[in-house]
Amino acid sequence: MSKSDIIVGIDVGSSNIRTIIAQVFPEEEVPRVIGVGVVPSFGLRKGIIVDLEETTKAISHSVEQAERSSGINVSHAAISLGGNHILSQDSKGVVAVGKADGEVTEGDIMRAINAAQAISVPANKEIIHIIPRNYTLDDQRNIKDPLGMNGVRLEVDSMIIEGSTPFIKNLTKCVEQAKINIDDFVLAPLAGSKAILTKRQKELGVVLVDIGGGTTSLTVFEENDLLHTAIIPVGGINITNDIAIGLRTSTEVAEKVKLEYGNALTKEINKKEDINLAEIDPNEEGFVSRYHVAEIIEARIEEIFSMVNKELKSIGKDKLLPGGIILTGGTAKLPGIVDLAKGILGLPAQTGFPIPLGGLVDKVDDPSFATGVGLILWEAEKLFSRRSIGFALKDKLAGKLGDGFSGTVNSVKGWFEKFMP
Repeated sequence: MSKSDIIVGIDVGSSNIRTIIAQVFPEEEVPRVIGVGVVPSFGLRKGIIVDLEETTKAISHSVEQAERSSGINVSHAAISLGGNHILSQDSKGVVAVGKADGEVTEGDIMRAINAAQAISVPANKEIIHIIPRNYTLDDQRNIKDPLGMNGVRLEVDSMIIEGSTPFIKNLTKCVEQAKINIDDFVLAPLAGSKAILTKRQKELGVVLVDIGGGTTSLTVFEENDLLHTAIIPVGGINITNDIAIGLRTSTEVAEKVKLEYGNALTKEINKKEDINLAEIDPNEEGFVSRYHVAEIIEARIEEIFSMVNKELKSIGKDKLLPGGIILTGGTAKLPGIVDLAKGILGLPAQTGFPIPLGGLVDKVDDPSFATGVGLILWEAEKLFSRRSIGFALKDKLAGKLGDGFSGTVNSVKGWFEKFMP
């Protein structure tokens, strides 16, 4: 088995750093997870690096855990990018079809996408992804893949995703100091959508909301196109801090209270039920109202969903996504959160779990592993694309991996990495 058959994803989050090592076999339909490492992400706050040394140590420890469980030494990985430094903008690229007979070639598509990225980017920003949504060939609009079609004028409608150059440089430094070469940077919400959303959901219209530790990301799809992505600077850590303040206790105890007794709906809690803090931490004493804890949690999650709804309103999609809202991330496991989402957003809602992989599937079958599993699927698709196998079209995964913005890129294999990435 060659080294190229080992793929690694490192999800650098504000609460935890998760490393997944997977093995890809040509004859198997899904990657096989062989190693997992999860450690607290000291050194990051709200997706931003605040301590290079601590972040480097956390990445190293996460990778070492995964190495011990897999017996594999990691030398390269795909890395997630998140944080509220991420921006997106729409862009169009227009070119004349090169061949005399008007047949669109891979080169024409590449030139159109290159033209789309010829935009003004602030000095402290750089392009992370160029995502083709659809194409127009003369008067024919909303074409998903124009390869082989005939026309004179080819136009691509794309989304450009940008990130902070200083942040990317700092993260690069941390990863490289952990002795890991970077295969790709992948926007965390895009990785998560690859692991969670089905093709049907993307066609109907859906919003994936990943409530992480320091931030909440949302990704909106409709007609298989990526419509919108945003990152909100509020997450699960804010809920923990609110509980700590409300109960006048430490954040460590507050986190345990949230995980063991938390609920996002006060109406589900008996007002007379108390929590004995001494059972959580021997150094604590007294009782607190579980209903009061639910009040604290409900207020903060209402704020998060209100901010999500504001983003949906900004693109005219509030209450207008038949595929509903899919909740993922660690906070998505809170009891009551799905019903609260339905009430505030006026959409069908459910908790999203990553697509089942092979191997140590029980280790990653959790909403908090959405981004990590997405990184593995992203790299696996790229690997199979290089082999001209067409990973995205394999029967069992077609619904999960077949999306509007990768279809054309998969057909243009020679420059796949440049665009997606």
